[in-house]
This record gives sequence, structure tokens and C-alpha cells, in this order.
Amino acid sequence: MEPKTDTPPPIIDQLKDYAETRIKLAKYQAIEGGTTIAASLIADTITTISMVLAFIFASLTLAYYLGEEVFHATWAGFGCVALLYLIIAFGIKYNKKKLEKPIVNAFIQKIFKD
Repeated sequence: MEPKTDTPPPIIDQLKDYAETRIKLAKYQAIEGGTTIAASLIADTITTISMVLAFIFASLTLAYYLGEEVFHATWAGFGCVALLYLIIAFGIKYNKKKLEKPIVNAFIQKIFKD
């Protein structure tokens, strides 16, 4: 008689290796997805901050230009720019539903980008 050994069949070892490999792959894919999203958020944040600063300085430039060259009163230039932003804000408020859908779709595409 042959002595009994408690070694599992080779298929069990292969299945264990396969499961470990799949777990490692899932971890690496999760890390890649997380770092991609983080890098994208950082780049988008920097871009947004730069655009906001450019917008603020352009607004100040427009206000001073209108105040000095057009109305000859600084307060009038700033008031005109404020009125322009008020009109834009009301336009956005009344078209909110139409504007939300493309923004939501853009976020979804960014999150699930391949």
C-alpha cells in the first residue's frame, strides 16, 4: 500500500492561485481608478481656480474701463458690471433645469470614463 499524503490535487492549487491573482487585480484596478479620479479632481480644481481668478480680474478691468472711459464715474462702472452679473444670475436661475442635465451627464462621464 502507498502511504497517504495530504497534498491537495493540483487543480485546487491552481484555483487558489487564480483567486489570489484576481484579488490582486481587483486591488490594482481600484487603486488605478482612485488615483485617476484624484488626479482629475486636482487638475480640475486648479483649472477652476485659475478661471475664477481670471474672471475676477477681467470683471475688475471691465468695471474700471466702464467707470473711467465710458461713464466717467468709477461707481457707475462697477454698478454696470454688477447689473450684468445680476442679469446672468436670473438667466441661470430660470433655466436651471435645462442646465443641470448636461452638467450631471458630464460628471457621470468623468466618473465612469474608461
